[in-house]
Amino acid sequence: MSAPGIARRAMILAAGLGERMRPLTDARPKPLIEVQGRALLDGILERLVAAGVGEVVINLHYLGSMIEAHLAGRTTPRIVFSREERRLETGGGVRNALTHLGEDAFTVINGDICWLDGRTPMLTRLAAAWDDERMDALLLVQPTAYAIGYDGRGDFMLGPDGRLSRRAERAVAPFVFAGAQILHPRLFAGAPAGAFSLNLLYDRAARAGRLWGLRHDGEWFHVGTPEQLHEVENALDQRIFDLDQR
Repeated sequence: MSAPGIARRAMILAAGLGERMRPLTDARPKPLIEVQGRALLDGILERLVAAGVGEVVINLHYLGSMIEAHLAGRTTPRIVFSREERRLETGGGVRNALTHLGEDAFTVINGDICWLDGRTPMLTRLAAAWDDERMDALLLVQPTAYAIGYDGRGDFMLGPDGRLSRRAERAVAPFVFAGAQILHPRLFAGAPAGAFSLNLLYDRAARAGRLWGLRHDGEWFHVGTPEQLHEVENALDQRIFDLDQR
């Protein structure tokens, strides 16, 4: 059963330094990097609007004024900026913005992800899979074998019941976190002040059996470095070419 707040509020994590994307991020934040001629951030916002989200919180730190200027003319969704004088990482960034996100579960999306939907829009599938009674966090995951541009060891094991467990140290896992999730504010009870990673809360939720995953049924692209950006652009160009030939 989906919590009512999922359809109303979301957060985009846009405060990162984008160090691996340098030199492209020397003069602009990573969410403003363009793929297929459109900023990653714009693509995410358009998907959120299509999913019925009316209010989006965006955290800012590195070159945050450029993001504000880029979005100055946008009227939908309503955007609230959560400014960070010092970078609070993923967990601290969301915790710092909780006052804007209400009491219900909400969607959180990394500001640098790129994906193609399957039959049903990913954000719709994610909201439909949310169960407020059993879950504190629901993460979108992508099979590493089908994650274009990704060459890591993976992040999680996905159990037959949908629960996630962490990859053991030096091991490999078949699923990578795909940068989209639904979180409930109760996940942050007792969370530390200041900067910390959401991984801290994922691990706590996993131990309690309240960390769940949803396998993405479309394509997902890892845009981590300039080389991976080139790979992703080529892959998307091929998708467009294939569609034109039908």
